[in-house]
Amino acid sequence: DITWTSTGFISYNVDIDVYKGGILTGYDTTVNDGIYPWPVDSFFVEGTDYKVRISDESDSSIYGESGVFTINQGYEYVSQWGSYGTGNGLLDDPCDVAVDSSGNVYVVDSNNHRVQKFDSNGVYLGQWGNNGTANGQFAFPYGVAVDSSNTVYVTDYDNHRVQKFDSNGFYLGQWGSNGTLPGQFTYPQGIAVDSSGYVYVADTGNDRIQKFNSSGTWILTWGSSGIAGGQFNHPNAIAVDSSGNVYVADTSNHRIQKFSSIGSYLGQWGSTG
Repeated sequence: DITWTSTGFISYNVDIDVYKGGILTGYDTTVNDGIYPWPVDSFFVEGTDYKVRISDESDSSIYGESGVFTINQGYEYVSQWGSYGTGNGLLDDPCDVAVDSSGNVYVVDSNNHRVQKFDSNGVYLGQWGNNGTANGQFAFPYGVAVDSSNTVYVTDYDNHRVQKFDSNGFYLGQWGSNGTLPGQFTYPQGIAVDSSGYVYVADTGNDRIQKFNSSGTWILTWGSSGIAGGQFNHPNAIAVDSSGNVYVADTSNHRIQKFSSIGSYLGQWGSTG
């Protein structure tokens, strides 16, 4: 909203004029003196050097002019952290990120074969993992998800498995091995957890999605290689909404596919371009 305080009598409507770099780019009028709900998305583009001028429509006398500001469509840069390296808080090919119920951020630091934990301001809190095949070790971890109990699930790409940890990185278990049978994986990537604690894994090399309970017991599988609805070509990322619908980034088919929680095909959108 734009707000202002008038300094004199309003003879008619109030003019709202928007300038970019001194050039009028949009305008509107309002009978409400003091506040105007500004429809930014309707006729402005991202950019800098914007100003707003408020005036009386009958004589164009200026009530006031704002300072210079920037328009962002739906987002605003807040902060960032990390740079290339191997030390605490440094990253090498981070592949995925997840947030727990306390706002802590977990980053899969793939080429460093570890998971790093930060608070919401990017303050380093800890890490776990190193290169290997033992419990708690990784070979290019790829995806991360956190459930409502702050249990952390990580797809261990080159080890063809999912590992499970508490929020401090204490190893709780794992499941999977290399193969095509139910519960096996070939280079798993994306992972998501629904509100009931079921875990969905994008089994990328097998062009399918697998669903498990929180202990790793296999529930069901859907998908195969192809271009038809419900088929995949290198499914990469996966997410679940509050209603249990599952969304899959079907990478090499250049589309998003939507499914029910039991794998029923619900639709798709997107194409190459």
